[in-house]
Amino acid sequence: QVQLVESGGGLVQAGGSLRLSCAGFGSIFGINSMRWYRQAPEKQREWVAAITTGGGTVYADSVKGRFTISRDNAKNTLYLAMNSLKPEDTAVYYCNIVTTNVAYWGQGTQVTVSS
Repeated sequence: QVQLVESGGGLVQAGGSLRLSCAGFGSIFGINSMRWYRQAPEKQREWVAAITTGGGTVYADSVKGRFTISRDNAKNTLYLAMNSLKPEDTAVYYCNIVTTNVAYWGQGTQVTVSS
C-alpha cells in the first residue's frame, strides 16, 4: 500500500523559508509527474508546481521565482523549497504523484506565514 508522508511545514515570518518533503514514492510504478498543491482556508485546492520524470519543472505564476520543486530518487522523496514566503502562501500543502491510472496524495502539511 502506497503511503506518502509529508513533513517540513510550520510557522514562519514573511520573507522566511521552508522546505517541504514528501517521502515514499519508490513503490509507485509508471509515474508521469509529481506535483505540489495547496489549499488555503475556504478556498479551492490549487496547483503550485510540477516536475516530470524527465526533470522538467513548471510553476504557478504566484510562486514562480520563489519556490523550487525537486526530487531525490535515491531517497524516494519529493521536495518543495519555498523562499521569500508571503502571508498569502499560508495553506495546507499536498504532494501528488500521478500515474496513468491513479493519483496518490500525501496527508498534507500546514504552512503558516505571519506578517
